[in-house]
Amino acid sequence: MASTSFTRNGLLLASHLLLGSLPLALPTLAYAQQQAQAFDIAPGPLGEVLGRFAQAAGAPISFQSHQVAGLSSAGVRGTYNTDEGFAQVLRDTGLQASASVDGYQLLSRLDAPGSMSLGATEITANQLGTITEGSGSYTPGTIATATKMVLTPRETPQSISVVTRQAMDDFNLDSIDDVMRHTPGITVSTFDTERTNYYARGFAIQNFQYDGVPTTRNDGYAAGQTLSDMAIYDRVEVLKGTTGLMTGAGGPGGTINLVRKKPTSDFQGHVDLGAGSWDNYRSELDLSGPLTESGNVRGRAVAVYQDKHSFMDHYQRTTNVYYGILELDLSPDTLLTLGADYQNNDPKGSSWSGSRSLFDTQGNDISFPRAYNNGPKWSGWQQYTRTVFSTLEHSFENGWIAKANLSNQLNGYHAPLGYASPSSTSTASVYAAKYTGRTLSNNADFYLSGPFSLMGREHQLVVGASTSRSHWKGKDYYNATHGNNTFDLYSWDGDSDEPDWGNVSARKDDVTRQTAGYFSTRLSLTDDLSLLLGSRLTDYRLTGSNDSRETGKLIPYAGLVYDLDEHFSAYASYTEIFMPQMLRPDRNNKMVEPDEGKNYEVGIKGEFFDGRLNTSLAYFEIHEENRAEEDIDYNNNLPPNALVDWAYVGIKAKTKGYEAEVSGELAPGWQVQAGYTHKVILDDSGKKFSTWEPEDQLNFYTSYKLTGSLDRLTLGGGARWQGKGWQDVYNSGKGVTQEFSQDPYWLVDLMARYQLSKNLSASVNVNNLFDKEYFTNIGFYRSSYYGDPRNVMVSTRWDF
Repeated sequence: MASTSFTRNGLLLASHLLLGSLPLALPTLAYAQQQAQAFDIAPGPLGEVLGRFAQAAGAPISFQSHQVAGLSSAGVRGTYNTDEGFAQVLRDTGLQASASVDGYQLLSRLDAPGSMSLGATEITANQLGTITEGSGSYTPGTIATATKMVLTPRETPQSISVVTRQAMDDFNLDSIDDVMRHTPGITVSTFDTERTNYYARGFAIQNFQYDGVPTTRNDGYAAGQTLSDMAIYDRVEVLKGTTGLMTGAGGPGGTINLVRKKPTSDFQGHVDLGAGSWDNYRSELDLSGPLTESGNVRGRAVAVYQDKHSFMDHYQRTTNVYYGILELDLSPDTLLTLGADYQNNDPKGSSWSGSRSLFDTQGNDISFPRAYNNGPKWSGWQQYTRTVFSTLEHSFENGWIAKANLSNQLNGYHAPLGYASPSSTSTASVYAAKYTGRTLSNNADFYLSGPFSLMGREHQLVVGASTSRSHWKGKDYYNATHGNNTFDLYSWDGDSDEPDWGNVSARKDDVTRQTAGYFSTRLSLTDDLSLLLGSRLTDYRLTGSNDSRETGKLIPYAGLVYDLDEHFSAYASYTEIFMPQMLRPDRNNKMVEPDEGKNYEVGIKGEFFDGRLNTSLAYFEIHEENRAEEDIDYNNNLPPNALVDWAYVGIKAKTKGYEAEVSGELAPGWQVQAGYTHKVILDDSGKKFSTWEPEDQLNFYTSYKLTGSLDRLTLGGGARWQGKGWQDVYNSGKGVTQEFSQDPYWLVDLMARYQLSKNLSASVNVNNLFDKEYFTNIGFYRSSYYGDPRNVMVSTRWDF
C-alpha cells in the first residue's frame, strides 16, 4: 500500500494513500457504485474519514488539502452503496463526491449542477467538537466533554446541554450566571452580589473546564469562575451527573465546560455597544482572521468593558476582559495554539451573606424592599483571573491524533466585606471581615485518539495522562475594629467607615496535586450497537491547612448506545466521581470524609434534519455518600452572627428524576432550546432535603427569523418556570426552626433584532417582563436574596 503524498500544489490523492496508484476502470467503478455494503467509519477530521471510507468502499477520491482543512465528519454507519456512503461522510460540510472516469472528485455543492444552497459547515477545532459560532443554531454538531472522543449528542450516553454562541447573542447572555439560568435543569442560587452556586440534579456543580482542561472551584472563596464574561467563548457545555472520567476529583452535580472562541480563516469582526437598566453600559470588540498571506497563522482578539449598576442600592461593578489567541500551522498535519485571557471584576457596595436578614434580635420576621443592600459602600469582593494556555496537535497518516495541553491559571480575590445585621429590633451593626488570596494552577494533559480495527470492525480509542498542581495562599482578617457601629436598621444606606482590620487571623497555604492516567473507547459491536468503556486512575493529595490523600483511586465509566432506527437511539450509562472535602470540618474540626457519587442513567435520544435538531429523554439516579451538610444542632448554638467555625456532617443522599430536552431547528429560521426536569432529593432516612431547589423546572427559549418583506426582523422569547421551594431556617431569637417557602413562579423574557443594513443590527432584550418578585436564596446565614426585577438592554452591533 502506497504512503500518503502531497504534491507541491497541495493536491492530496486519497487513492494513493488507500489503493495505490492503479486506476480503476469505469465499469468497475460503476459496479461499485451500485453495490451496497456495511460501513462503520468513526467520526473524525474530514480528510481522514474520507480516506478510510474510500479504502473500505474500494472507490478512490481526489481532493485538495485546503478543501477539507478544519472540517469534520460524523462518519458513516450502516449499509449503503458508494454514492450514498460518500453523502453520509460529507453530510453538512457543503461538499459532495462526484464520480468520474478515474474515481471520485470532491466538489463544493455550489459547483454542482442544480445545487441549491451550501450546507452548514461543521468545523472541529482542537478536538473539542463543532464550533457553534456562525452556525445560527441552538444545538451543537459534535461534543467531546464526556469522553474526549468527538461524538454527536446522540452518540453520547449522558445528558448534556449546550448553550451555543447564537443563543448567547440572541438572549444577551453576557455572563455565566445568565447562561446557567438559560440552561435546562440548572438552578442558580445567589449567595450575595458576587457569589452564586449552580445546581444540577440536586448537587452543586464544582467542576469547571476551559477547553476541556479541568479545574475545581472553591465556592467559599470565590475567585472569578462564576463571574466569567461570555464574550470570549464559543459555547458552554454542561455535562450533568458524575463526571470523574475526565475531571478526576469533583462534585456529583456535573461539569461546566467553557469552550473559547477560535481564530477564523477569513477576516471578520464586530463592535457591540449596549445600554440598559440601572446604568448598565457595555462595549465589546472582537477581531479575527489570518495574519499571513498564506493563512498558516491566524489570530483573534477580544476586549470588553462593562460598567454595571444594579437594582440594589449603592452597588456597581466594573468588568474588564481581554483575550488573545494564535493558531499556527507548523505543517499540514501539526497545529500549535497559543493564547491568554484576562478578566478583572471590581465591585463596590458588595452585599455579603445574602442581602437582607430574615429576623431581628427578638426573632421577629422583618422585610425590606428589593433595593435593600446590607453591604456598606466600602464592601467589595474583587475577583480576577489570568490564564495562559497552549495546545499542540498532530495528525498521523493512520487517522490517529496526538494532543498536548498546557495551561497556567491565576485566580485571585481581594475582599474587604461587611454586612448590616440587626443588633436590636430597630438598629443594625456592621459585621466585617477581610479575605485576600490567590490560587495558581498549572495543568498538563496529553492524549492519543484514533480508530483501530478489531474483529472486522472499526472502533475508537483515547489514551491519556494528566497532571495538575494548584497552590492556594490566602489571609483572613476576622478581628476588625469599628468606630461608630450603630445604625438605623430600616434606613440603612451603606454609609459607614471601613474598620481597622488588625492582624491576620488565619492563613491559607494549601497545595493540591492530581496525577492520572485514563482511557476511553467506543466499541462498535454491531452496526446499531456501541459500547463505551473508560477508566481513570487518580492520585490526589492535599497538603497545608488540611491534609488529605487518595492514592490509586479508580474511577470507572460505562455506556451503551443502541440505534433503534435512523432517528432514535436508546442508551444507558454508569459514571462515578469523588471529592476530598475542603473547608468542611465536623464539630471536632476534622474534615468530613471524601464525597463520593455514582450516576445511573437510561434514556432515548433523537436526531433529526441531519443533526440540526436534537432531543433527549432521560431517567437518572445519583447515589452520594459523605455529602457535607450543616451540623444544625451544633451551628444553632453558635452566636447569631458567627462567621467562622460552622460545622458539617457527612450524610448519604439519593436523587431520582427525569429530564427531557429539545434543541435546534424546528423549521428554517426557527430555533428552540427547551427542557423539563423533575427530581426528588432524599437523605438516607428517606426525608426530602435540599428543598430550596425546586423539584420541577421548565425552560423554553425560541427565536424566529421572519421571511418576505420582514426578513430583516428576528423575534424571540422564552420563559423559566419552577415549582415550589422551601427552606427550614433556625430562628435564634425565638429558639425555633421556621419554614420559608416560595410558590411556583414564571419569568418571561423577550428579544427582537432588526438588521438595519448588511453590517448593522439593533437588538432589544427584556428580562422578567412581568416584574415578578422572587428569591434566589433563603436561609444562607439566616438571610435572603431577591432575583432581578424587570430590566431592559438595548444594543447595536456592527459586523465587518
